Formats: sequence, C-alpha cells, structure tokens
Amino acid sequence: MKKTLEINKINNLVELFYKQYENQSDKNKILLSSLKEPRKNYSWQETFNSIDKLSEELKKFVNKGDRCLLISENRPEWFISDLSVMLSGSITVPAYTTYAERDYEYIINDCAPSVIFVSNTEQFNKVKNIIKSKDFIKKIFSFDKLENINENEYQNITNLFSNLKNVNNISKTEINRKNPACIIYTSGTQGNPKGVILSHGGILNNCEGAIEILEPLIKKDQTRFLTWLPLSHSYEHTVQFVQITVAARVFYAESIEKLIKNMNDCSPEIMTAVPRFYQNLYQKINASFNKAKGVKKILLQKMLNLGLKKIKKKPLNFIEKIQDGILEKIVRKKIKAQFGGSLKTFVSGGGALDKEVGFFLNAIGLPTLQGYGLTETSPVVSCNPINDIRVDTVGPPFKGNDVKIAEDGEILVKGENVMLGYWNNKEETDKVLKDGWLYTGDIGVFENNYLKITDRKKDILITPGGDNISPLKIENELVNSDIIDQAIVYGDNKPYLVALLVLNEEKKSSTDVEIKQVIKKINNKLSKIENIKKYFIINEKFSIENGMLTPTLKLKRFKIIQKYKNFFEKLY
Repeated sequence: MKKTLEINKINNLVELFYKQYENQSDKNKILLSSLKEPRKNYSWQETFNSIDKLSEELKKFVNKGDRCLLISENRPEWFISDLSVMLSGSITVPAYTTYAERDYEYIINDCAPSVIFVSNTEQFNKVKNIIKSKDFIKKIFSFDKLENINENEYQNITNLFSNLKNVNNISKTEINRKNPACIIYTSGTQGNPKGVILSHGGILNNCEGAIEILEPLIKKDQTRFLTWLPLSHSYEHTVQFVQITVAARVFYAESIEKLIKNMNDCSPEIMTAVPRFYQNLYQKINASFNKAKGVKKILLQKMLNLGLKKIKKKPLNFIEKIQDGILEKIVRKKIKAQFGGSLKTFVSGGGALDKEVGFFLNAIGLPTLQGYGLTETSPVVSCNPINDIRVDTVGPPFKGNDVKIAEDGEILVKGENVMLGYWNNKEETDKVLKDGWLYTGDIGVFENNYLKITDRKKDILITPGGDNISPLKIENELVNSDIIDQAIVYGDNKPYLVALLVLNEEKKSSTDVEIKQVIKKINNKLSKIENIKKYFIINEKFSIENGMLTPTLKLKRFKIIQKYKNFFEKLY
C-alpha cells in the first residue's frame, strides 16, 4: 500500500477503484485471478480498461437508476460487471445461481431490470423462459459464449475486451455516497424476498471499519485474499471493495469442495467465510486429532490446551510459555501449512459461529474473527479485532456506526451503513427503519463495548452457509398440499431443514410413501437450501386452547419449537 486512501472523502465505489488504480506504480500487476481457469488473470490495467469499455457499451441500454441483474458464479468478470454497472449510473442486482425459477421470476418482476448479465449457458437457461415476455429487458450480456442462442440476441463481453482502448470514463463519475450501489435480495418473513437498497456510502463506510480491523495484517505489497462465498451475498459483495481498499490480490475459488486445495494453490493471508465452512473445518481437524496416537496425541492435546488458555485470556506460566513457543513451531505451523501456510486470519460472518468451533480454531493457530451484521447494514455492524479476540462476542461496533440496545433487548443500528430502504416496499421499510434507527430483530447485550448476540426476534432461519430462509414461505407450501394441515420448519444454524407436520383429519391414514411424494413435489418448487430433508408427525393439532396459536391464529413458533425440541434435534 503506497498511499493510504482517505475513504471518508471518496464519493463512490468506482472512485475508490480509480484512486487505488492511480496509486499502483506497476499497473500490470495482477489484481483478479480465477483458480478455475488459471490462465484468466486481469491486471489493474486490464481491469480498469475492461470496466471502462463495458460501461461505455452499457450506457447504450440504461438510464441513471436502471437495474442490471447479475447471475454468475464468482469470477473476475463479476467484479468488472459490478463496477461497470455502477459507472454507467445504474444499479447492480446480484442473484444467487442456486435460486429456483420462481425466485428469479419474482426478482425480475420486482426490480424490472433493463439489462441482464449471465455467466454462461447454464445460468441463461434459468431465466430464458421468464424474460421472453418482459419488454423492459433491453439487452443480455454474457461472460462466455451461449450455446444454441443466436449471436445477435446477446453480447459476449469477452469480445468487447478484445478491443480495449482507454475511454477513461472512470475518473468522471458523478455518483455520490447517498446514491444506490446495489439491491441485494434477502428472504422476508412473509415469504417473498425483499430488495435491500445499499448506498455507495454504506459500503464505503463498511470498508473504513474493515481497514481498522485488518490494518495489523496488511503488509507492504499485495495481500492475498481467497474468495468463495457467493458475491451475490452482501458480505462477499462488500469484501470485494475492502480488497480494493487494501490493493489486494484476489483469487476466486473453484468451489467449496475444492476450497482446501485452492488454499494450497494460492496461499491466502485473509479469507472470509460463513460458519458452515468453519464447522466443517472443525470436524475434519478434530477427526484427524482423534486418530492420533502416542507422542503425537500428547503434543496435540498440549498444544490445544495451551491455545485454549491463551484465547480464554488465562495467563501462561514461564514453562507453559516455552512449551507453547515450541508447539507453535512443531505443531501449529504444520496445521497452517495444510491451508497454504500464510494464513493470518479467517473472518466469520453471515450467521452465528458456534463458540466451541471459535475457541478450537483460534487455539490451534487459525485465528478466526467473528463479526456481526445483516444485509440491511451493508452488511457489517461489528467485528472482533485480531489483537483482542473474544470468541463468545461479535466484537466492538465499526467506526461511524451507532449501536444501542432497546428496552426489550433488541439491537438497533444507526449510521451511513444502514440501507436506504427496501425496493418498492415502503410498508416493510417502515417496520424496521424508525427515526433513522434500524431494528435488527436480534437481541443482544454489551460486555465492555463488545457486542454479544443472545437471541433472535424475527422468524428467519440462517443456515451455516449464511443464507437467510423464510420458514413461513416453506410452511405455506406444506400446508397448501392436501395432506398437511399445519407445519413448522426448523433448522436455524443447522446443515439442512426439517419439519414438524400435522396431517389433515381425512388424510391421517396416509402412508409414509404418500407423504414423501408430497414433500418431494414441494421440494422441487423450492431452492436447494429450502428443501425439507426429514420430518416427524404429531397427532395434536395446534389451537388457541392449547396455547399454540395466537388469537389471530398465528403459530406460536417459539413455544412449539420448545415443546418439540427433542423431536427436531433427533432428526440430526
């Protein structure tokens, strides 16, 4: 990092990129690399020229404030397209590649994009039937050649990049911090996703907070980041601008299955991920520890015990300090080597990290910083700093971001990082934004300025992968079938979803095969993460009389789950 950027004086995310590009003494240094296609590297210069060229082309089809839907796996073109959209004055709407067809249909109808970006034929096929009837869509751009599609029906951006001459729009952007940068859809409690409008200033504000956290870890030349969490997730979407702020080298992973291999391919120093990844890591490492025998087992146990003592802020005596120093070299170093050998920290967000997992990873020499936030806060509210990790908290609030606890314990957030509102949805916006304060729906307390999450108010399930799922949406599908009368979906922070079912009086004699058929049919309509994997049936119907329904006939979810907690847990 040559010059430190004064982020608070930067007007927008394109300007952030431009200023960092100007800072580079060697503009041919690689910025973006795909591990899936190792030959696909973009230097700072090529990234700059590609953004310039694509935005120039894009301006033929969009006006200021128009939406551009982006459906792609993580790859360098994702970042280039995102910034080109911003530079053209329009708004990026990222979408998960795992959505079901009706999710795409809902989002397309809701935000009415003028342009759609797809990475390849597979992604295009998911929306091709939906877009036929939409006359507001003016152009399709793709990253790869689309099979069996007429060339004049879309534009392959790679062809644009083969003729790169500098247009230099980037330095002339007139976007301010209050302008929308993106609309990120998140599951609403009522079923349909809500489009969270995040501003340029909101994401820049998050970058400022992140730099404070990462400052001790950033070295003079390029810091290596490995990115695998979908860029359509608000967490990773913002991380890409943190990467620009520190002039990092960005590697895009092939897939979650190849993550450990990819860590060895690029030796990342910083990696952001969601709790599911750390849970898997914990299980794998723990399993290998349990297989150890003899001296190896003794050394591992000693290393773990001393590490736990340190992370729990218990002092080591003189002998223990010496032992810990030796174990650092002969045990922890070997563990780190399995992940590329250069890792300085993992950052966990997008859901609650299990305390045991957090303690374990920090103890064995894989520093793991837990943060907290939600899509509506761009997304980070707080994060643990590397020099004072308190595993059972989510760290102190980021700078420029006021956090207070309401009388009922709800966490309220105010600041530039708070969303502008939900797209086309004043009613839902007014429910959560009051006098500038965002009502998060999470319950928490402060312990010495460190925030601790203790509970959740809202009916949203968060998977270990950081995805928000509306149980109500799935429950509605279940009770809409002719066999099921009432249903509760369970699975917060669990590897998959399960359900409690109450059958219709007339259908109580239904066989297991019939019920499975119904569930299979419903699962086909839902995205993969919303699929019900297991279920159990109870005979007692929920009613006002037995205290399981409110007077307005809403399920008392918390009460029901408490009563049947053991049944749910047995399904895992």
